[in-house]
Amino acid sequence: MMALWTSAKAAEATGGRATAPWAATGVSIDTRTLQPGDLFVALKDVRDGHEFVAQALAKGAAAALVSHIPDGVSPDAPLLIVPDVLQGLADLGAAGRARTRAKVVGVTGSVGKTSTKEMLRVTLAGQGSVHAAEASYNNHWGVPLTLARMPEDVDFAVIEIGMNHPGEIAPLARMARPHVALITTVAPAHLEAFDSLEAIAREKAAIFLGLEPGGTAILPADLSVTPTLRAGAAQAAHMVTFGAADGADWHLTATKLCDTATVVQVSHAGQPMLFKVMSPGRHFAVNGLAVLAAAEALGLDPVLAATDLGRWSPPAGRGAREHIILDVVEETAFDLIDDAFNANPASVAASLDVLIAATPQDGVGAKAKGRRIAVLGDMLELGLTEAALHLAIARHPGLDQIDVIHCVGPRMKALHAALPRSQRGQWVEKATDLASHSRSLIDPGDVILVKGSKGIKVSLVVDALRKLGQQATLVKGEA
Repeated sequence: MMALWTSAKAAEATGGRATAPWAATGVSIDTRTLQPGDLFVALKDVRDGHEFVAQALAKGAAAALVSHIPDGVSPDAPLLIVPDVLQGLADLGAAGRARTRAKVVGVTGSVGKTSTKEMLRVTLAGQGSVHAAEASYNNHWGVPLTLARMPEDVDFAVIEIGMNHPGEIAPLARMARPHVALITTVAPAHLEAFDSLEAIAREKAAIFLGLEPGGTAILPADLSVTPTLRAGAAQAAHMVTFGAADGADWHLTATKLCDTATVVQVSHAGQPMLFKVMSPGRHFAVNGLAVLAAAEALGLDPVLAATDLGRWSPPAGRGAREHIILDVVEETAFDLIDDAFNANPASVAASLDVLIAATPQDGVGAKAKGRRIAVLGDMLELGLTEAALHLAIARHPGLDQIDVIHCVGPRMKALHAALPRSQRGQWVEKATDLASHSRSLIDPGDVILVKGSKGIKVSLVVDALRKLGQQATLVKGEA
């Protein structure tokens, strides 16, 4: 495998000192996932990464990026010594960005960053080689790590950029230097650190500060804060809007949610267009619009892009739907919608719409009617408005189509009390209290959604439900 970084190139990028010649084929920050040939970056988190340098080298790391020679490591071991490891990684990322020929797309937003990034990965791959962030690597170490891992000869790069506090997006955007910068949406999230939706919008719009000359800003057309996003994109050479609002450059005219897909009708440049996403969800349709806008901004074939977009489906924890078989002989099963990775008001609303559109199977279980069931965990980091935002779920359009709603966490107690008695399931303080009797939650033919912020750990309910199955498969049309 061709070297990604040599000791000489890495030392030049960081201003560090190499103790010996080495060549690395990858970059890692975790010894658990480190591959032979990786450069191990000894970051400080819960523990100091210097404690794991000896282990990394023993596992086959080509070298380690450190601020000093760790205890138990020979002075002539392959190291790159820098004053500060995080800054060293940032320097490596900036150098990785500077040397690549790739057209770069930067993605941010309150909801849908990772899904949109993965849509872009699939869509762009049909017309060139793609490098994109792993998982949700979108913060002060995730962005430079993604850039440092980028091959020089890749055609496209997709960089996800996130934030928890004011002032975080601009420096990451300037490091990524996107040719296309895309905001998925702006919604109540991280309100503990921001005093208003307007403040969140200003922070999201900071991604446009990193645009390359001649770059394109892509933003939603139908938000209350769209004027703020437009103002933030004023310096962009090109501005493109998407959404259901009249006048949007990529105008969403209709969506049809099926059990396994979303069919989307679009008007663009005066012409009708049709595409599909292999997962139900209006939010996926809107994200798909943004992806097609980005593909056009990159000069790609729009028909091919729409076709490739149709191959995308969400990963586990982000809306993937699974068919869980309870009994192979009796052919009894239920469907699980796993959306347990994160939650805020906008993403909860989108997930509820998916559940409402789902079709349970009648006449196969102890209950004559198949049910739509929701397990909703607390939405975290919503600040002083959290009680009102949790209670507002009770007013979601079509909520009466959901048969049972179980609530997890202290913040969801208000919603539980507000639900009609016939719809009110269990309220528990911790996810483990629900996961421990998961079999009682479902009946053959049911469709059950599990949604909540990562910190409330409703993923434990997902795991428990999944273990009920003799066999689990993704619903047809997903992969």
